[in-house]
Amino acid sequence: MNDVANNATSEDYFILLGFSKWPHLEVVLFVVILIFYLITLIGNLFIIILAYLDSHLHTPMYFFLSNLSIVDLCYTTSSIPQLLFNLSGPDKTISYARCMIQLYFFLALGSTECVLLVVMSYDRYAAVCKPLHYTVIMHPRFCHLLAVASWVSGFTASALHSLFTFSVPLCGHHQVDNFFCEVPALLRLSCIDTHANELTLMVMSSVFVVVPLILILTSYGAIARAVLRMQSTTGFRKVFRTCGAHLMVVSLFFIPVMCIYFQPPTENSYDQNKFIALFYTVVTPSLNPLIYTLRNKDVREAVRRLTI
Repeated sequence: MNDVANNATSEDYFILLGFSKWPHLEVVLFVVILIFYLITLIGNLFIIILAYLDSHLHTPMYFFLSNLSIVDLCYTTSSIPQLLFNLSGPDKTISYARCMIQLYFFLALGSTECVLLVVMSYDRYAAVCKPLHYTVIMHPRFCHLLAVASWVSGFTASALHSLFTFSVPLCGHHQVDNFFCEVPALLRLSCIDTHANELTLMVMSSVFVVVPLILILTSYGAIARAVLRMQSTTGFRKVFRTCGAHLMVVSLFFIPVMCIYFQPPTENSYDQNKFIALFYTVVTPSLNPLIYTLRNKDVREAVRRLTI
């Protein structure tokens, strides 16, 4: 592709290279991604509407699950429509303003999800380890405060990080070697030393990935000890269903993210990271509703009540 200008910040667009190295895959990827995107929209909207309409699901668990579904809906929508547009034809461009907006919301919603998954693990910890005090601990006002804190922390951190990223002068070509605007790919366009930005990215990743993961594992360590002391087989199965679903979602989200942001960058890793990013931006949000609703007795009963 031609070098349009010496400074990308003076242009009104970027070129998202995406999967242009594999043109024979673009039609297949378009169909597969569209299917997963539709599943994500339908599945998460189903959870949000069901949790809102059925009073029996007005519990902390389903309140946080609804928040997670809203995050997933917005998270996928921040990048997937643009990806589908780029896969559907030769035009791979994205305007500079849209790139900034996409980066901001992608970081904000991803960070919010990390914090929200911690909050959900704390809810499970309170339910299993402090059952007699659960309603006092997880008071509706406290639940709303935790949800607001998750959203505010994610969007505030993203604002600072996005401004820091776009303050770096971008020189030479304006081709982003990914299917969406993300920090590492944009920093590779810089003509100055970006060690400060890379350090900031590492710190942000640690705060919103490593620390939440440690807190989640700590919660489940306490839950595991409580479960081992259980005498009731029914209680054990119920805990396993609810906590197992959450642990699966945590694994599907955190493992791919860590593979991208905590490995040393190499030329070969750039192409590999595109497919890893595709997994946690397309596949994981579509699986979350299935994981939480599959074999979920509360959801089945809620559907039955609404359809009678």
